[in-house]
This record gives sequence, C-alpha cells and structure tokens, in this order.
Amino acid sequence: MKTKSGVRIHKFLLALLLLPTSLLAEPITLHRAVELALNHATGISIATADQQHASASYRELRNSYIPQLTAGAGIGWSDGFPLSLEGAAPSLFNVNAQSALINPALKDFIRAAQSDVAVSNLKIKDQRNQVIQDTVLSYAELAKWELRLSRLREAQSAAEQMEAAVTQRVKEGIDSEVDNTKARLSIARIRLRHSEAAGAADVLREHLSKLTGLSAASFEIDPDSLPDLPVVKSEDATEGFAVSAADANPAVQAAVEHARAQYLKVKGEHRSLWPSVDFAGQYAVFDNSINDYQRFYAPHSFQINNGTVGLAIHFPFLNYAQHARVQEAESEARKATKQAEAARDQASEETLRLQRSVTQMQAARDVAELEYELAQKNVEAVRTRMDSSTANLHDLDNAQAQASERLITLQDVTFELERSQVTLLRATGNLESWALGTK
Repeated sequence: MKTKSGVRIHKFLLALLLLPTSLLAEPITLHRAVELALNHATGISIATADQQHASASYRELRNSYIPQLTAGAGIGWSDGFPLSLEGAAPSLFNVNAQSALINPALKDFIRAAQSDVAVSNLKIKDQRNQVIQDTVLSYAELAKWELRLSRLREAQSAAEQMEAAVTQRVKEGIDSEVDNTKARLSIARIRLRHSEAAGAADVLREHLSKLTGLSAASFEIDPDSLPDLPVVKSEDATEGFAVSAADANPAVQAAVEHARAQYLKVKGEHRSLWPSVDFAGQYAVFDNSINDYQRFYAPHSFQINNGTVGLAIHFPFLNYAQHARVQEAESEARKATKQAEAARDQASEETLRLQRSVTQMQAARDVAELEYELAQKNVEAVRTRMDSSTANLHDLDNAQAQASERLITLQDVTFELERSQVTLLRATGNLESWALGTK
C-alpha cells in the first residue's frame, strides 16, 4: 500500500518529467556560449585546415634533405645494348635513393614555408576573435531585447489600465474621445515595440543557436554573466597607443608575416640560379638471360648485383624561365609589403576611431542615464501632484511615456557602447582573454 508521502513523491517526479525542456535547462553563461561557438565554428575549422596544409607544405620541403627511397623493377626485352627504362637499365629489382645535400634555395623556401605556417596560425587567432566578437555582441544584444520585453510588458499592463480609466472618464463626460484615442494609440505603440523586440530576440536566439549548436527553443541567457567592460579614458586615446595596438592585431601580424614569407621566396628564387648538390644512389639486379648484358662487357666483367653512390652537381647558367620566376616573386613581395602597410595603417586608424567612439559613447550613456533618471523623477512628481489634485491621468500618461522612451534610448546607447568596447578589445588583441577570463 502506498503512503501519502510516496504518492506525493511520485506526483512530483511525474511533474518534473512533464515540465518543458526550457524550464529544466540552465541558462547559458557568456563564457559557455563562447566556448561552444569556438568548438562549433566552421570558419575556425576552415582556418585550421589551411594551417594543416601549410604545415604539411613545410614538412614536404624540410624532408627534401631526407633520402627518398624507391624500390621496384624495370623488366623489359632489349634488342642490342640494353637502353634505360625511365632513366635506369632494365633490372629484376632496383632501389633508388635521392635527397638534397647543398641547396641554398631550398633553405630559403623552407624559411618561407615556416612563415606561411605562422601566417595560418595568426589567421586562426583572428578567426577565433571574429567568432568571439560575434557571440559576445549577439549575446549582449539579446540581453538588451529581453530586458526591453520585460519592461514593455509592464508598460503594456499600465497602459491598458490607463485606457480603461480614460474610457470610464469618457463615459462620465470628463474626457473626450480624443483622449480615448490617445490612450489606444499609446497601447498600439507599445505593442509595435513589443513586436519589434520579440522579433529581434527570436532572430538573435536563432543566430546564437547556429553559433553554439544548441537548440534555439531552449536557449536561455544569463545577463549577469557578462563581464564588466574596460573603461577608456580620453587621455588614453592617443595615436601612439593606436599604433602599438595595431601591431598586436593578429590580422596585421598575419599581413606582415606574409610579406616576410614572400621576400624569403624571392631569395629562394634568386638562389635557384646558384649551384646545388644532391645525393644520389642506386642498386640494381640485372638478368643476363633477358637482356644479354655479357655481349657488351669484357669477359667475366658482368655481375648481377650493381650499385652506384655519388653526388649530382648542378650549375644553372642559362635559365631565362627562372629569371622570370624571380621577377614574379619580387612583384608579389612588393604587393605583400604594401598590403601589410595598408593593414597596419587601417588598423591604427580604426583603433583610434574606436577609442574616440568609446569615450563619446560613455559620455552619451551618462547623458542618457541622467535623462532617464530625470524622467523617472518627473513620473514621481506627477504622482505627487495627482495626490494634491494639480495633475490628472493624462499628465501621468505623458510622463510615463517619456520615461519609457528615455529607457529605450538608454538601452540603445548602452548597447552601442558595448559594441564599441568589444570591437576595441578585438582591435587591441584582448578580446579572448576578456571573454574567457584567461591571461
């Protein structure tokens, strides 16, 4: 027989099972959202594939100093002296070995490949910053719209009460139909803003779902998990700081490293006209019954097992095609240098602009806060005047509408400030450490 406590526990567990998933799910903190976005981002996967390709290209060049062994056979019938098959005499079995020994051009090409690997690593870092910035801004904007939705629901309830009161006053002949229309207009405006906020929140929630791989229906944020953004002082917004910050920008560093790689390739193309020495070796087993080698050798001088080890020395002294490749590499290097200079200048200007924008938006946020505070005090003053019969419902409605508009302005200005601060953090290379709390 079940006890009453057992029945209550059973009902409680059944209620938990029937609860919607969104009610059971814990809010996603910003830190967790960024981690999920970094693990789920396709752009980072593409950049990682490029990095793996660059690393493989570097190992390919570096391993040119390791002898490459090829084993096989060159079996074939011959008429007369046995001619070569693919560069070797016909044989039952052969082993070929070849590697670079002294090659000035190859050394520069290896250094250029190392720079290409560094470029790909910097591009991964820049792509990570892009994902973090997108996630943080979407998260912060969703927090703004959700807060606005909460405030609009409160405003709509107050507006509906106001409309009911005005309707009653119209029936009593105190207010006119115009006042009733104004009350209904206030509700219509709130519903429009509510629709706008709900639509924006749904779009952002879907976007964050695509970024993190979580379900949009159960995606719930924790606004309190947003770390405090650094305050920028006007005296810190200097050109020198902007230049140093630009040099720390991964995109700028990648452009500079790419230019370095191009100049190393120029050196490599130049040194391709220098002498080089390769190691070469070969072992082969000949078959006299098929190719009749003994007809062409002195008596008893033919042997089945044969080997050659030596150096292949190259002296390129007439190679117009290589001279053209040198000119191509030089033009690419000049182009890469100018691109690096342009990237540095653009990043420096953008950092300085962001610094100025942050200081201006901080001032604008302070003004918006004071205007909202003043509007709230005006609402309180109107309520006090209503108690003394020196103000009416319409004065209160106007004051509340103005306070609502001031709040919306404050929310918009605050988010624009956050956008500028986050973008500045990315420009200075501090975004990831801020978002993930790492050093």
